[in-house]
Amino acid sequence: MPPSTVDRVTAQDGTPLLVRRWRSDAGTSWGSVILLHGLAEHSGRWEHVGRYLAAAGLDVEAMDLRGFGGSGGRRAWVDRWSQLHDDLEERVAAARSAGDRPVALYGHSLGGLIALGYVLDGRSMPDALVLSAPGIDVAIPGWKRLLARVLGRLAPGVAIANGFDPNLLSHDPEVIAAYGPDPMNYHRTTTGFAVRTFAEQARVRAALDRLSLPVLVIHGGEDGLVPTSISAPLEGRSGVTRRVYPGIRHELHNEPEAPAILDDVIAWLRDHLPHR
Repeated sequence: MPPSTVDRVTAQDGTPLLVRRWRSDAGTSWGSVILLHGLAEHSGRWEHVGRYLAAAGLDVEAMDLRGFGGSGGRRAWVDRWSQLHDDLEERVAAARSAGDRPVALYGHSLGGLIALGYVLDGRSMPDALVLSAPGIDVAIPGWKRLLARVLGRLAPGVAIANGFDPNLLSHDPEVIAAYGPDPMNYHRTTTGFAVRTFAEQARVRAALDRLSLPVLVIHGGEDGLVPTSISAPLEGRSGVTRRVYPGIRHELHNEPEAPAILDDVIAWLRDHLPHR
């Protein structure tokens, strides 16, 4: 498959957003997928995923979240969390207008929180949802959470190093080596963004009973950033399929086993997206 094409769109508030697109062979698309990347990364790290899904007959789009990658906006910051949902709703509308095809959201980590929060926020709905290691909670000591909340009130613009260990992302040494030096990865988070993230996580966890569309949850059994216990509350809910892959780290799509995992995602989408 050819590489993505890159475009810029303008959000409701005038913020420029970088958008990547991968098109399936003309006339063969059976659905559209919108990818949402995680914290401290960008959509360019999803190039191989976009190509893989497009080769399976899907039209794929990914945007750099505002404040990350090649999109505009203050780094790792939102004035209000709903700005992220505003941006996503515009991408869903664009996918709908591109043709009579069902639309799925595919969110990883922070992107999973955004995608799940979006469908629980009364927005224009997709037809299905894929959540990869969804960050609906955070595994940090209570004192760190309290400190972030205090700083978020007193100094919300202060940016603190994330301190991610790249070895927790994948078993692939090339992925590990490329992550840190990538100039498009912003390795700090403002305390204000952290506080808004905590609030959104709590809102989403309290609203899980309102889920009303097909959901696939995929999670690496060896995830040291978002432990599998965090997605466990989604297990067994109506319409939810949850799969935990033993020995897989946080970025399932960047593991050597990624093709088999993505084949599972594609098969699930074929079974759960409406045929039009």
